[in-house]
Amino acid sequence: MDKQLQQRRLQRLQDFVAAWNRHDLPALMAAMSDDCLFRGAAGELIYGSEFRGREAVAEGYAKIFSLFPDAAWNEDSHFVAGDRGVSEWRFTGTSADGRAIEMYGCDLFLFDGDRIRVKDSYRKQRT
Repeated sequence: MDKQLQQRRLQRLQDFVAAWNRHDLPALMAAMSDDCLFRGAAGELIYGSEFRGREAVAEGYAKIFSLFPDAAWNEDSHFVAGDRGVSEWRFTGTSADGRAIEMYGCDLFLFDGDRIRVKDSYRKQRT
Protein backbone atom coordinates (compact mmCIF):
# COMPACT_ATOMS: atom_id res chain seq x y z
CA MET A 1 0.00 0.00 0.00
CA ASP A 2 1.17 3.48 -0.86
CA LYS A 3 2.52 4.96 2.39
CA GLN A 4 1.66 8.51 1.32
CA LEU A 5 -1.95 7.53 0.62
CA GLN A 6 -2.19 5.88 4.04
CA GLN A 7 -0.89 9.08 5.65
CA ARG A 8 -3.38 11.22 3.69
CA ARG A 9 -6.21 8.94 4.82
CA LEU A 10 -5.12 9.20 8.44
CA GLN A 11 -4.92 12.98 8.13
CA ARG A 12 -8.38 12.94 6.54
CA LEU A 13 -9.81 11.26 9.66
CA GLN A 14 -8.08 13.74 11.96
CA ASP A 15 -9.38 16.67 9.90
CA PHE A 16 -12.83 15.05 9.72
CA VAL A 17 -13.31 14.96 13.49
CA ALA A 18 -12.06 18.55 13.71
CA ALA A 19 -14.73 19.54 11.15
CA TRP A 20 -17.38 17.75 13.23
CA ASN A 21 -16.29 19.77 16.25
CA ARG A 22 -16.54 23.02 14.26
CA HIS A 23 -19.97 21.90 12.93
CA ASP A 24 -18.49 22.63 9.51
CA LEU A 25 -20.82 20.91 7.05
CA PRO A 26 -18.96 22.11 3.90
CA ALA A 27 -15.67 20.67 5.24
CA LEU A 28 -17.37 17.39 6.15
CA MET A 29 -18.84 17.06 2.68
CA ALA A 30 -15.51 17.97 1.04
CA ALA A 31 -14.09 14.87 2.76
CA MET A 32 -16.75 12.60 1.24
CA SER A 33 -16.66 10.92 -2.16
CA ASP A 34 -19.37 11.56 -4.75
CA ASP A 35 -21.04 8.18 -4.07
CA CYS A 36 -20.89 8.51 -0.28
CA LEU A 37 -22.93 6.61 2.29
CA PHE A 38 -23.53 7.46 5.96
CA ARG A 39 -25.00 4.91 8.32
CA GLY A 40 -26.08 6.52 11.57
CA ALA A 41 -26.09 4.54 14.80
CA ALA A 42 -29.82 4.97 15.46
CA GLY A 43 -32.77 4.43 13.18
CA GLU A 44 -35.43 2.06 11.92
CA LEU A 45 -33.06 -0.28 10.09
CA ILE A 46 -31.06 -3.12 11.66
CA TYR A 47 -27.91 -1.01 11.16
CA GLY A 48 -29.47 2.30 12.22
CA SER A 49 -30.27 4.86 9.55
CA GLU A 50 -28.90 5.18 6.04
CA PHE A 51 -28.15 8.28 4.00
CA ARG A 52 -26.97 7.57 0.45
CA GLY A 53 -25.52 10.25 -1.85
CA ARG A 54 -24.08 13.68 -1.15
CA GLU A 55 -27.38 15.47 -0.58
CA ALA A 56 -28.76 12.82 1.78
CA VAL A 57 -25.47 12.54 3.70
CA ALA A 58 -25.37 16.33 4.16
CA GLU A 59 -28.95 16.22 5.47
CA GLY A 60 -28.03 13.40 7.88
CA TYR A 61 -25.04 15.31 9.22
CA ALA A 62 -27.06 18.54 9.54
CA LYS A 63 -29.71 16.65 11.50
CA ILE A 64 -27.11 15.67 14.10
CA PHE A 65 -26.12 19.31 14.52
CA SER A 66 -29.78 20.35 14.90
CA LEU A 67 -30.46 17.63 17.49
CA PHE A 68 -27.33 18.47 19.48
CA PRO A 69 -26.33 22.12 18.90
CA ASP A 70 -23.39 21.79 21.32
CA ALA A 71 -22.21 18.39 20.03
CA ALA A 72 -18.51 17.61 20.51
CA TRP A 73 -16.34 14.61 19.70
CA ASN A 74 -13.30 14.37 21.97
CA GLU A 75 -10.70 11.86 23.09
CA ASP A 76 -10.49 10.82 19.46
CA SER A 77 -8.03 8.33 18.02
CA HIS A 78 -7.74 7.03 14.48
CA PHE A 79 -6.08 4.34 12.43
CA VAL A 80 -6.05 3.26 8.80
CA ALA A 81 -5.46 -0.19 7.33
CA GLY A 82 -5.64 -0.40 3.56
CA ASP A 83 -8.97 1.00 2.30
CA ARG A 84 -10.46 1.01 5.80
CA GLY A 85 -10.19 3.35 8.73
CA VAL A 86 -11.48 3.61 12.29
CA SER A 87 -12.10 6.61 14.52
CA GLU A 88 -12.88 6.22 18.21
CA TRP A 89 -14.33 9.12 20.19
CA ARG A 90 -16.26 10.36 23.22
CA PHE A 91 -19.38 12.31 22.29
CA THR A 92 -20.91 14.97 24.52
CA GLY A 93 -23.93 17.11 23.80
CA THR A 94 -27.26 18.36 25.07
CA SER A 95 -30.49 17.10 23.52
CA ALA A 96 -33.37 19.40 22.59
CA ASP A 97 -35.13 18.51 25.87
CA GLY A 98 -32.08 19.58 27.89
CA ARG A 99 -30.64 16.13 28.69
CA ALA A 100 -26.87 15.90 28.86
CA ILE A 101 -25.63 13.10 26.62
CA GLU A 102 -22.26 11.40 26.92
CA MET A 103 -21.24 8.26 25.06
CA TYR A 104 -18.31 6.46 23.54
CA GLY A 105 -18.40 5.36 19.95
CA CYS A 106 -16.54 4.64 16.80
CA ASP A 107 -16.88 5.13 13.08
CA LEU A 108 -15.83 2.56 10.53
CA PHE A 109 -14.75 4.07 7.23
CA LEU A 110 -14.23 2.86 3.69
CA PHE A 111 -12.09 5.09 1.49
CA ASP A 112 -12.16 5.89 -2.20
CA GLY A 113 -8.70 7.30 -2.80
CA ASP A 114 -8.20 9.74 0.05
CA ARG A 115 -11.89 10.61 0.36
CA ILE A 116 -14.44 8.88 2.56
CA ARG A 117 -16.94 6.71 0.72
CA VAL A 118 -18.64 5.08 3.74
CA LYS A 119 -19.02 6.33 7.31
CA ASP A 120 -20.66 3.72 9.56
CA SER A 121 -21.27 4.84 13.16
CA TYR A 122 -21.52 2.76 16.35
CA ARG A 123 -21.94 3.90 19.94
CA LYS A 124 -22.25 2.83 23.55
CA GLN A 125 -24.72 4.82 25.58
CA ARG A 126 -25.91 4.70 29.16
CA THR A 127 -29.53 3.60 29.62
